[in-house]
Amino acid sequence: MTKTVILGAGVAGHTAALHLRRMLGKEHEVIVVSPNSKWNWIPSNIWVGIGQMSVKQVTFLLAPIYKRKGITFHQAFATELHGEGDSSTDKSYVSVRYTDANRQGEVGKIEYDFLINATGPKLNFAATPGLGPDGNSWSVCTASHAEETAKEFVKVLDKLKAGQPQTFLIGMGHGTCTCQGAAFEYTFNVEHELTKEGVRDKAEVIYITNEERLGDFGMDGMNFGIKGNIVSSQTFTESLFQERNVKAIMSAAIEKVEPGVAYYELVDGTKGEQAFDFAMLLPPFRGADLKAFDRAGSDVSEEVFAPSGFMKVDADYAAKPYEEWKASDWPSTYQSSKYNNVWAAGIAFAPPHQMSRPRKSPNGTVIAPAPPRTGMPSGVIGRAVAQTIAERIKNGDKAKVHTASMADMGAACIASAGKGWRTGQAASMTVFPIIPNPDKYGDLGRDTTQTYGEIGLSAHWMKVMLHYLFIYKAKARPLWHLIPE
Repeated sequence: MTKTVILGAGVAGHTAALHLRRMLGKEHEVIVVSPNSKWNWIPSNIWVGIGQMSVKQVTFLLAPIYKRKGITFHQAFATELHGEGDSSTDKSYVSVRYTDANRQGEVGKIEYDFLINATGPKLNFAATPGLGPDGNSWSVCTASHAEETAKEFVKVLDKLKAGQPQTFLIGMGHGTCTCQGAAFEYTFNVEHELTKEGVRDKAEVIYITNEERLGDFGMDGMNFGIKGNIVSSQTFTESLFQERNVKAIMSAAIEKVEPGVAYYELVDGTKGEQAFDFAMLLPPFRGADLKAFDRAGSDVSEEVFAPSGFMKVDADYAAKPYEEWKASDWPSTYQSSKYNNVWAAGIAFAPPHQMSRPRKSPNGTVIAPAPPRTGMPSGVIGRAVAQTIAERIKNGDKAKVHTASMADMGAACIASAGKGWRTGQAASMTVFPIIPNPDKYGDLGRDTTQTYGEIGLSAHWMKVMLHYLFIYKAKARPLWHLIPE
């Protein structure tokens, strides 16, 4: 009998847990440790944030699903990783702090044979003074954040209906943020709602981002092959901004957010400020607060985790200039660089570098999008890691190692630009590979026959369908595993 512990129950962790339970016999235990009692389909939080969906429509309780599938669930934070055991035991284990009502504050120890770190991101609002729901801006990073954001959005909408002009500031709350796609989606959903309510003429909508150019999305942009022509994601995105009359502040790092005003620095060193009546600004991410210790009790966190808090895996972390970055720098197995029975899946792994060119202002401020690895890549990585562990359990040293390099992986994304069965729009995009590979695909870095973008009503219908499809999958309904990650 073996024990596999999975830290986190987001897209990567939940996917890995369900696949492991499906692939292993009941004599092997699958254990999930997560501080959250609910699973959240995060891509639909943008609709919660404008009042077009409820929290109940984008979340469900994890415990009943895990009980039905035979997965042990601990609602807890993992605090310490003891990969070699300690003086009292040879077994690897994690220390946890429980968060559920019955075991609040209790500290426990869970032994494991295999471990998947799928803790996802820590929302680092503290990186920018005044950022976040506890400060002077709003968020759609969690369902509860989005619910509160919607309440404020309704208040501002009422002011517009009363004839009071309002300014919306939406985008990145720090120079190193990722998830530009979520900010893009929320921007155009807000714009769509304002138009639908007949108050667009009284509102100014401003997008603020650390991207060098529109359509970068932290991926160094894309080049779509459309009807025999090459159309850049910059052109694709700029046309939408122009059509919807949305202004953009580019290459910006927000320094602080005060009530009604955001202060920022541009990559050329210029300082500026933007007044607002409503601000939805995303935070940068960092790894979970997880420490690692050796058998003697010495802190070895620096060997296990990057300075960002994300786990080091089979990637090339050597510092090198942008011109020397390669697709092969990126991990393929996601096995810990220190422990051979530990993996990091989804956002929890430390990327070797950005995808987009890093930039600094003359003042030394880093203004560069962190690389995205949410959604589809997280699910694919979670499944591949689960497959590798199942093979190890069944076949030992002869086990097949499953890989899921983002340098060899494509991804599909549907970015909402407004909700509505007859008036909704979404941008449907595919990219292959996710990591640009100029050595294989020339200066464009990607295969333009498989990198494609289009916007329209049908893409909105597809996004709504995917919302229900992936919640069905996450609830482990019949034949769930046939739905691709």
